[in-house]
Amino acid sequence: MSNENLNDLRAFQTVAREKSFTRAAAQLGMSRSGLSHAITALEARLGVRLLTRTTRSVAVTDAGMRLFNTLAPMFSQLDAELASLRSLNEKPAGTVRITAHDHAIASVLWPRLQLLLKRYPDIQLELSVDYALTDIVAQQFDAGVRVGDIVDKDMVAVRIGADFHMAVVGAPEYLHGKSLPTTPGDLTAHKCINLRLPTRGGLYAWDFEKEGKSLSVRVQGQAVFNNTYLMLQAALDGLGFAYIPLDLAQSHIAEGRLIPVLQEWWPYYPGYHLYYASRRQVAPALSQVIDALRYRGDDSAQV
Repeated sequence: MSNENLNDLRAFQTVAREKSFTRAAAQLGMSRSGLSHAITALEARLGVRLLTRTTRSVAVTDAGMRLFNTLAPMFSQLDAELASLRSLNEKPAGTVRITAHDHAIASVLWPRLQLLLKRYPDIQLELSVDYALTDIVAQQFDAGVRVGDIVDKDMVAVRIGADFHMAVVGAPEYLHGKSLPTTPGDLTAHKCINLRLPTRGGLYAWDFEKEGKSLSVRVQGQAVFNNTYLMLQAALDGLGFAYIPLDLAQSHIAEGRLIPVLQEWWPYYPGYHLYYASRRQVAPALSQVIDALRYRGDDSAQV
């Protein structure tokens, strides 16, 4: 690495990650032609093709993927150490990038981190909505959020929210003239609002639990989303049953806009956890974010 141009290696890593010269050039603050020239020069020096280009797409070759997988953790560690060094004896500053799905951002992250941003004007926060279990090192995120504390051995997990129920709810408009389901299997005779999973492209199976018995039901309906809040809205609009976190539905249940069903089968999920790469030195800005999000069991931190 000492004999290679570090800027060109970072340029390649960004193009490989984004699979787009246009997006990579914007992130790097370069022209598209300058970026293309840098990649071509790098390939010429290494003697291998790293990217396959067409007029519409960019694909990473086997050699390119090998280099990308080597560079990603190295750059992540280098960036973290440089940020840490710059922050020594200074107030927290810099950008913290977190990937999480929409409910975690709206219910836990943003309510607490907006206060942090007001307290530390030199901290920038980027929250990216994603339902996949993102590789935060490869995608250059500082942290991610998932349900539960099971993470890879080189990651640290910190609880940021209380355990929560998932609920099945439908609007009175939809339920008019229909029989309420009494078991999860009855849902197959109803219209349900589905969630598309990004990892395998399939539809999420609804999980249920009662007296130690667990089961999953695959439901059908007219509407499919990859957004929890759109699923809630579709239920309110009478498109069928939705399977969503209970806290999203509670106010609508209280006002009669949604009717809960199968309450005795609602599963209890472990709370949200923030996970990040295990390092001896955590950048001050990330350290402040972790502290602001840490779940302390009080009412104000409830999910």
